Amino acid sequence: MSNDHDPSSAARGTPKIGPKGGRRRILYAGVATAAALGGASVAWWKFQPHATAADAALWGLTFDTPSGEKLTMQSLRGKPLLVNFWATWCAPCVEEMPLLDRFYRENSGKSWQVLGLAIDQVEPVNRFLKKAPVSYPVGMAGLQGTDLGRSLGNSVGGLPFTVVFGAAGTVLHRKIGQLTAADLQQWAALG
Repeated sequence: MSNDHDPSSAARGTPKIGPKGGRRRILYAGVATAAALGGASVAWWKFQPHATAADAALWGLTFDTPSGEKLTMQSLRGKPLLVNFWATWCAPCVEEMPLLDRFYRENSGKSWQVLGLAIDQVEPVNRFLKKAPVSYPVGMAGLQGTDLGRSLGNSVGGLPFTVVFGAAGTVLHRKIGQLTAADLQQWAALG
């Protein structure tokens, strides 16, 4: 009988691993751990809000309002800002508008601003706002608003899409999909 096997290991069906096998296992475990940490770090960075060239370019834009006036993004800089991309034909967008309006009314005194950017045409937006007016300003982003949303992190082009900017003009949070009261409550604490 050879001395290479531990009788208790043989009974379990696992051979005794010598010093070379132990080092190999440790090496594999180390490589696997490093790969997992690297992947987790990349994922964490990708989904964290961070400044992009599009964020900076946003502040130089001007939008028409549904009534035809000009709305400059620069005029909204310096205070926390929630930008909501929406459309009249988007049911979740329409459903969240009263929640956004309440958030604006409750927090505008705390320097919060809200801007709705309509990915739509002027006539449907005007008809909608006559039936369901909001207190916050609305800008007409049109179909180009989809590209703007993508440049701000909406890689799928879905609506509604919301971006929260801090007073310094940097992105604090992004969300694709319908907002909840909990989302707004969490973001209000950021401002």
